[in-house]
Amino acid sequence: MQFRGIVREYGSLFALLLRGLDVFLVTVAGIVAAHLYLQDLPETPNYPMAISIGALLVLGLFPNFGIYRRWRGGSLLQELRSLTTGATVAFGILTAIAFATKTGQEFSRVWFILWSAMSLCLLMASRLALRLFLRALRKRGWNQRRILIIGSGSSVDELVAGLNAASWTGLVIESRITLEACSDGLSHNAAYLAELTATASIDEAWIVLPLRDEAAIRSIQRALRHTTVDIRYVPDISSFSLLNQSVSEIAGMPVINLSASGMDSLDHLTKAIEDRVLAILILLISAPFLLIIAVGVKFTSPGPVLFRQKRAGLGGQSINVIKFRSMKLHDDLPGQVVQAHRGDPRVTPFGAFLRRTSLDELPQFVNVLRGEMSIVGPRPHALEHTSYYKELVDRYMSRHKIKPGITGWAQINGYRGETDTLEKMQRRIEYDLYYIENWSLSFDLKIIMLTIAREFFNNRAY
Repeated sequence: MQFRGIVREYGSLFALLLRGLDVFLVTVAGIVAAHLYLQDLPETPNYPMAISIGALLVLGLFPNFGIYRRWRGGSLLQELRSLTTGATVAFGILTAIAFATKTGQEFSRVWFILWSAMSLCLLMASRLALRLFLRALRKRGWNQRRILIIGSGSSVDELVAGLNAASWTGLVIESRITLEACSDGLSHNAAYLAELTATASIDEAWIVLPLRDEAAIRSIQRALRHTTVDIRYVPDISSFSLLNQSVSEIAGMPVINLSASGMDSLDHLTKAIEDRVLAILILLISAPFLLIIAVGVKFTSPGPVLFRQKRAGLGGQSINVIKFRSMKLHDDLPGQVVQAHRGDPRVTPFGAFLRRTSLDELPQFVNVLRGEMSIVGPRPHALEHTSYYKELVDRYMSRHKIKPGITGWAQINGYRGETDTLEKMQRRIEYDLYYIENWSLSFDLKIIMLTIAREFFNNRAY
């Protein structure tokens, strides 16, 4: 049992060894790549110099991406993403150095690509192996952290269930004290708290109380002041309306995010690339159909081919959404936009076909190329509808934390077209927020495929 916290006790040495391992793996990858493609490492000093610079870049840059922070309880996917970002930046800088010094032609491009790929694979494999090793240690009772949970309410039950389900973290609940926040009995338990942490081999005390109970939190801190346990506060924010809640650090100060998009800069870059690539491909493939539809709109009713409407985009800002015109020319009352409904006399026969097949949406891929929309995201609403519903639907404006989309999770689940009741709009917003909370590239591709399969002919569009 004396080895229970060995990794934490020698954490600095462990981090130093991990940095050395990363440098070693990048160096080995460069040498092995040379043997695989060039049969041997060239005798010229260029290749050894490039490998050395690459290793130094890894050593200097990786700490800036949080790669060596404590990952106990952290997501493996997030750790691998940090590792990928760090490696990409390191090899990107190496490429820039070769370009700036005009030495790029002296190296094999295949070797460089192979070196980069092998380095990333080895680095990822090392993190996976490390996690498996630590998991095996924790099953034997080593590298564990014994936790005392102090608090009350459903948040405590959720925390206990979560920790018990994640045994791989090595966070073990040693004891639990249920307190009624701000009760007179808190001071009575002070001596018991101190005695328990001293006799039960407690490593950490986690306080789980609502934010309003500052007095209780301070009393618990005081009761534990003579112990050496780490004290953590798990705020009970269950009463708040939450969206991708998390804790971050700004200017050295902890900040609790109650409502955030959940997408970091790498996610935004990935989604932007996805949008541009797919939009270009779709516009190129559909170019003949765009011409045919334009002719059809022009000759079936008087007026312009395209319809432009101001709608709410990212951050609620106004954007001009482009569609093929599917209605006869008409004027809405000032400040009002009437949604299309079944049997709407404003819709032309050809326009009804376009709306039923979603072909009227094709020009919106131009909005995607302009960076105003995404292919997948919450559907943009008219400014008048946004102004109306934001007062009626809880967290309505949170759907504008990302760019609006041509299709979305709400539309896949049947909430496409007219929202003639408040309940329908509430359900649409629920699906929009679920998408924002759970975004991934694979989720986007799933929605796109389901849109093609389910939505091409849709009786909800009229």
